[in-house]
Amino acid sequence: MNISEKLHNKYQQECQQLLNGQTGILAVVIASADGFDIASAVTKSLVPARIAAMASSISAIGTVVSQEVSLGNSKSVTVNTEKGFTYITHLELEGKSCILNVVADDSAVLAQIIYQCSEIGKRLNNT
Repeated sequence: MNISEKLHNKYQQECQQLLNGQTGILAVVIASADGFDIASAVTKSLVPARIAAMASSISAIGTVVSQEVSLGNSKSVTVNTEKGFTYITHLELEGKSCILNVVADDSAVLAQIIYQCSEIGKRLNNT
């Protein structure tokens, strides 16, 4: 997905603000629907390109499941683990379907991250 430098910087800023603003977040990645990293902020040795690819695959599974059971379009997928979770939600940027993925440890509060991701979506759609 080709985006202007101005928009890339805005997306990057949103990722960094979420990473810095919430306890326990390890990575925030905005990816294209086909799994390419658009913008990201990570801690430790996490690789945004790998997270983007993973999020794309998980999102696709969520879409297929929601279609199979006729519950409408998939909005998000949460993967809970022993030490944290990954929250993956759909995002529309410049009229294109994208994915916002947050990887967090068990000190993070899922409800807060869901809310913040929703707010990011609203802000970026008004850009």
